[in-house]
Amino acid sequence: MAETSVTGASGIAEAFAGAREQGRAALMPYLMGGFPDTETALAVAGSYADAGADLIELGVPFSDPLADGPVIHAAATRALAAGATLERVLSICERLAERLPVVPMVYANMVLARGTTEFAGLLADAGAAGVIVPDLPVEEAGEIGAELGGAGISLVPLVAPTTPSERRRRICERAKGFVYVVSDTKVTGERDQLPAGLAELVAAVQADASVPAAVGFGIGAPEQAAAVGRIADGVIIGSRLVRAVSEASGRDEAARAVGDFLRETRAALSGDDQA
Repeated sequence: MAETSVTGASGIAEAFAGAREQGRAALMPYLMGGFPDTETALAVAGSYADAGADLIELGVPFSDPLADGPVIHAAATRALAAGATLERVLSICERLAERLPVVPMVYANMVLARGTTEFAGLLADAGAAGVIVPDLPVEEAGEIGAELGGAGISLVPLVAPTTPSERRRRICERAKGFVYVVSDTKVTGERDQLPAGLAELVAAVQADASVPAAVGFGIGAPEQAAAVGRIADGVIIGSRLVRAVSEASGRDEAARAVGDFLRETRAALSGDDQA
């Protein structure tokens, strides 16, 4: 992987542009920071990069998540039991940021506990490209958005199928980095089918926003990723990868399992049936 400027907001733009030049959507795997331990998480992240990931969403474990389903919630619980903290997860971010853009996902409580200035400084020091705060309403995002923007970090907003059109437009107008399109109203987890109406939702976001639209929630197979990649700018895969790590017998098997899956998925995004 080319060693370019991957930290800060410019890293996100470069990652999407690079994928677009290759005629595919960006591949964006999710990593639970510190699960099941820091060294395994780093090995899994390295496998993500080796397999062709364009960006990494780095989850910071939280005891009472709102959006995460049972697989990711269980991983967060194990990571917390193993001693994971925001600072320890950001140490993972710092090491990953040398290879590709990293976008931590944290709940608002962690931002409020430290204050917006300290939080933005922690992310900047760790080389984060952006951050996702799923329980931060757009009306309350001004202060932290300004702090992050001053540090060159994108505050990535979310849009769901239930977001009213006028509110969606306001969210998209203020979006930095990319818009995270939540595919359905359930919590994270693998699904048998993509939800009806997803193409229309993605098209509406792309019409309202000046940044790419990446879809997450429910994508658990390469063919599903390929289908989403035909309508969106990025494909986020979480529970399927976290499950692979939880089912592995050790660090090497976990890294191998996620790498095999992502190589197959990246080939599917590129339309390569032979991979």
